[in-house]
Amino acid sequence: MSARTHTRTHRPAATDTADVRLPWWAVVLPALAFAALLLLIVEPGQAQAATGDPAIGRLLGRVLELLPA
Repeated sequence: MSARTHTRTHRPAATDTADVRLPWWAVVLPALAFAALLLLIVEPGQAQAATGDPAIGRLLGRVLELLPA
């Protein structure tokens, strides 16, 4: 007894549209990384102009704190 074969129906390929679906983390992770870096530079209590401590120095200090010794 032979088995039935299933035929596939093909949609015509549209040349003017792109069907791209990103996973949720492809949008969320870069947004979270941007927010984390922004918070490292500008802390909530120090949003005014820097007087003595430059932002780059604080950023490098935070990065060094986070790295394992």
